[in-house]
Amino acid sequence: MGITIRDLAEATGFSVGTISRALKNQTGLTETTRTLVFNAAQEMGYDLSKLKHGRIRRIAFLLHRQHNNLSSSPFYSIVLHGAEAACRRAGIALSFVAVGPAEPVMEQIRVHQPDAIVCAGFFETELLQAIRTSGKPMVLIDMHLPGYTSINPNHRLGGYLATQHLINTGRKRIAMLSGPHAHYSIQERVHGFRKALFDAKILANPEYEIAIPHQVEEEKLVRQAVTDLLSMSEPPDALFCYNDNTALTAMTTCLDKGLKVPEDIAIVGFDDIRAAAKAHPPLSSIAVDKEGLGAEGVATLLRNVQQESLETILAVQLIVRDSSVEVA
Repeated sequence: MGITIRDLAEATGFSVGTISRALKNQTGLTETTRTLVFNAAQEMGYDLSKLKHGRIRRIAFLLHRQHNNLSSSPFYSIVLHGAEAACRRAGIALSFVAVGPAEPVMEQIRVHQPDAIVCAGFFETELLQAIRTSGKPMVLIDMHLPGYTSINPNHRLGGYLATQHLINTGRKRIAMLSGPHAHYSIQERVHGFRKALFDAKILANPEYEIAIPHQVEEEKLVRQAVTDLLSMSEPPDALFCYNDNTALTAMTTCLDKGLKVPEDIAIVGFDDIRAAAKAHPPLSSIAVDKEGLGAEGVATLLRNVQQESLETILAVQLIVRDSSVEVA
């Protein structure tokens, strides 16, 4: 038999009612008391999934501050819209919270008093563990971690399809601009890129892979990375970028340097944000059902499957546009 609330009460000296209120993140307790209870629960191995939750009436949509910017908003704003639409259909209130590792996350969550939590995009493991101590049902969107329920597009297949397409159009020297490999989605896209090269018996050149860190001057870093690639003795004739914003900056850089797209260099992005189709030339991309990600996150919470770590993978699709068509 596992640890019970009564065991926690005996170990901490608090009443059973206080333990229960603390674990359910209810009001009327000091932060010190709440912290003591959660620490004891973790140390003694109390299973938070045993907490009984009523009907979900409020969901908090958490987004890491590193994603709450102009660069990421074309993707995550549509994910949020999908979650909002799903909540509206179910008669549920949704609140948006931008959080960071140095902030009092639990206090921010408590202000909104959610019954369940959606975490979208990358989160540090420690931050997710802190959020999990709320005892609320939670689901990760566009993020994966063992033991957590998650919804993701098929990142690996997307990276594979983009690279395979470039190979099929006759490109031989294919480079990739990726982001921080701490991000699950980026790791998976890189795996897909490398697998496509391997399957085509193309030797991967490590110098053709450049990871762009998430920084304020990210656009400047992308321009520099493209400049470095083009200055190589054998510059790439194709470029796969881990997202569309990076691909659009890369394409502008190539055009500014007098190259023709796709004649001199073919370019494919990922996410298929609205700006991709409007670019000159229009950008090929891997389409992700962004609204579907948000809606599926809400649906998963409403199905109340938190007792198991469920992983849902959504389909992706290659959209070929002028930036990567085959040149005669």
